Formats: sequence, structure tokens, C-alpha cells
Amino acid sequence: MSWKVMITVTGIAEVGQQAARRLEQAGCQLLHAPSSGPFEGEALIKLLEGCDAVLATTDRYSASVLGSPKLERLKIISRWGVGYDSIDVPAATKNGIIIAYTPGMTDEAVADFAFALLLGMVRHVAEGHQSMREGRWVRAWGHDLAGKTIGILGFGRIGQAVARRARGFGLRLIACDRRARPEAEAAGVQMVSFDELLAQSDFLTLHAPMVPENRGLIRETELRKMKPSAYLVNTARGPLVDEAALLRALREGWIAGAALDVYAEEPLPANHPFRSAPNLLLSPHQASSSRETGERVSLAAAEAIIDLMQGHKPKLVLNPEVFASPTLRARIQD
Repeated sequence: MSWKVMITVTGIAEVGQQAARRLEQAGCQLLHAPSSGPFEGEALIKLLEGCDAVLATTDRYSASVLGSPKLERLKIISRWGVGYDSIDVPAATKNGIIIAYTPGMTDEAVADFAFALLLGMVRHVAEGHQSMREGRWVRAWGHDLAGKTIGILGFGRIGQAVARRARGFGLRLIACDRRARPEAEAAGVQMVSFDELLAQSDFLTLHAPMVPENRGLIRETELRKMKPSAYLVNTARGPLVDEAALLRALREGWIAGAALDVYAEEPLPANHPFRSAPNLLLSPHQASSSRETGERVSLAAAEAIIDLMQGHKPKLVLNPEVFASPTLRARIQD
């Protein structure tokens, strides 16, 4: 049996060579998206027509896409990464499509990058680099981390990985999470209310999931509760932050600065006002882009497709209830 597998993850060519070889060795015919995504609507349907599987980036799998008769062969969306807010999970399940993902595999890389953004922003690394590039020698005065308070919004795996790094910098650690986190005390982290987190944090780093109730979690009201000397870091999801409110906060000095790796619209448009906003450090959604992590995630996403093609349940499935559905499109032997 040979499956057609569409790959929309642009980094496969750089960190997914082993994964691609595994798919080809298993008998898969690999197809590559002609351009970088994320794809949606008719463009995504056209791309996936006739495919059995997709090794996917943050493409937008709406109910209309998943229910399209042109995608009747699609059996699995194997998500490169952990986020699935761009996938209509109930619609996928209804149509018998399995969603595989790779939870936990990007935690350390994202935590590293959150701290890289924090340090780069607070110590003005980019400004110093730019002055040197321009032939100048201009020192920028930043701030110490030791003795300050870092607030972690969302104390799941990545939030806890950030806390481990923060302890080494002599920071006071506080966190807020919708769930009870009994592990916080042993990690030296004080759990506080959302308002306390906003008011006390010198550095606020976001690691909350992109669920409907978290959309616009950081708005004007929340930004005005932060210290004027505070910094915001977002390596989670762009829609957690009201971007218009953040622009005003930066321009009017409600907070001292921000560092963003994620945005409401990606790729960030060339004319987006963030590109010229003051005291803002930008990066192109690359928090998980370490080579070692990329290789592991690519291979895990590929193995999920191979397992299903060979009649086995993938190890990490977001919607396991699909296996009991009469609409299940894949044949499971075990």
C-alpha cells in the first residue's frame, strides 16, 4: 500500500530529512506544498485533494475543509508541534479523521527561546548589534534580572520549564493558571491571582493555551494593570494579546517593552504597525526552531502517519474517540 502524504511544514527540508526518508522507505509518496503556509479554505482543499495524510503546520482545518468531498481520502492530520487551535477537532472526528500531534517535544526549545527574547529585550541586544552593523559604538543601558519578579501565565510544561531557567537568574517566581498546580510549591513558584500576576511582574511571559476563553486575555485593561517598567514576552499564541491595545501600550508607555514570537496573523504582514513600534522585539514564530527539536518532532509526526498506514494506532492522538466512530477512514488492525 502506498499513501500520498502532503507536507506543508517548510522546515522539513532543513530538519526533517530523516523523517522524509522514513516516510519514503515505508512506501509513501511525498508531496510538498509549493509555498509556505499556513493554508486555508479552497487553497488547502486543492492542496490536499487525493492525499491520504498531511504532515501539517498551522494550516486552518475548518469544518468546511474537513467535510469537503474532495478530501474523502484524508485519514490523518499529523501536526508538527503541539498547538491545535487551527483545527476544528469535532469536525475532524465527525469525518473520521485522526489528529496526531507531538505534545511535550518542543517544551525545552520554547522555554529557551522565551528566555532568549527576555534577555535580548531587557539588555537591548538587538540595538547593540544594529549599532555595530552601522559602524557605530553605542552602549544601551538595560536592566538586571536578579532580584526582579517574573510572572508566568500558564504553568503547564513550558511554563514550568521557564521557571527552571528563571531560578538560575535569581528571579522571584510567581505564576497564574486556571488549573490547580500543586507542583508549583516544590518548584519555588508562588501561585497568585491574575490581577496579582499583572501587578507584581517585572517580566510577564505567556504560556497559556489558545482556547476560546483565552482569546484577548491581555487587553487594555490588563496592560494598564502592569507596571510601567514591566516587559511582556509572548511565545505562546498571538491571539492571547489584543494587538491594538499592545501597540498603544508601547507608544504611550503603559509598559516598558515587549517581545513577540507569535501574532494574530502569520506571517506578519510587511506593513504591520508592529514592525515600526517602539520598544518591541520581533521574531518570526521560531521558538521551537532548534535543530534537535525539529528533528525529533519531524520524526514523531512522520511515525504517526506510518503507524496508521500500517494499521496501527498512532501513539499520540488528540481525538482518540475517533477510533470508535463508524466514520473512521483508516483501517486499524490492533
